[in-house]
Amino acid sequence: MLSNYAGYLAGAIVAGLLPLKKHKTNFLRVSLIISVLTTFVMGLSHSYVLMLILRFVSGIASSFIFVIASSIVLDKLSSAGKTNWSGIFYSGVGFGIFFSTLFIPSSNDLFGWEGVWIGLAIVSIVLTIFVWMWLKDSLNTLTKTEKQDEKIQVPPPKWLTWLMIAYGLEGLGYIVTGTFIVSIAENSPTFRMDSSFVWIVVGLGAIPSCILWSTLAKKQGFVISLVLSMILQAIGIALPVFWTSQISLIISALLFGATFMGITTLATTLARQMNPANSSRVISYLTAIYAIGQMIGPTIAGVLTSFTQSYNAALIGAAGVVFIGALFLISGIRFERRPPLETSAIK
Repeated sequence: MLSNYAGYLAGAIVAGLLPLKKHKTNFLRVSLIISVLTTFVMGLSHSYVLMLILRFVSGIASSFIFVIASSIVLDKLSSAGKTNWSGIFYSGVGFGIFFSTLFIPSSNDLFGWEGVWIGLAIVSIVLTIFVWMWLKDSLNTLTKTEKQDEKIQVPPPKWLTWLMIAYGLEGLGYIVTGTFIVSIAENSPTFRMDSSFVWIVVGLGAIPSCILWSTLAKKQGFVISLVLSMILQAIGIALPVFWTSQISLIISALLFGATFMGITTLATTLARQMNPANSSRVISYLTAIYAIGQMIGPTIAGVLTSFTQSYNAALIGAAGVVFIGALFLISGIRFERRPPLETSAIK
């Protein structure tokens, strides 16, 4: 997993340096091919070193796919005046979590772990075909309508630093629950169901969350929606520490699913609106700092868990980090409450 996160970080950094603006579709196509190939070869390899390399390369490709696809989709939605539809795009992660949790265990029983990787590659090929077809006219349509870019009341570009810090802290905190929630359920004496069920709950929570959060942001503002979602996530992360039961773990998983991709939806959409001229670059920077948090979080949590022989310290720490991230965002709320003309003058 750490190898994949390292590749994701490297990919995000490189994506911010390369001239993606004029060659988005080509970079996206190549990244999709690499992602499918590395997934397929994972099912053929039994070399630990090769697997590490494959996961690293896959992480790079995944980062490119996220940055470029987000940039293309958000640009098109903004030009069409439908920024709040970004939640539909990001809800795909929830569907992926839900369906993979349903089918991977049974596939593993039937075909072994090698068959699971090959099966995932086949599914990826099918989905890639649809993306490939959609890309044919996406940029042509965008070029024709880019002058109609939707105007949304957001903080000035200089405030982007606070968003970066908050999003990095989110990456550091959320990944603790993302990494250990199944193990927490498995080791909890009060959880009497299959521990993988909590991951199904995460997926169920994530599916509608992006749409709901983007809709709320359209009405109340992106910053205030981000603050609220991060506070809710912090509560969900810490909940099992203060309330140990099967119900609390399910609620924790639901709150986690209902916020982690919602936060990504809000943060990337907001960053893009703050710097629409080069959306792929600003999204890549945001993804890079998020990836740094993803790498640090599990390491610190693992050390704390080993030292204390409990997940409690790691969960409290993760919840605290996410809550602090929310506090960094509060200063941006005032920009969304100002009249449009005043906001424009500040910019």
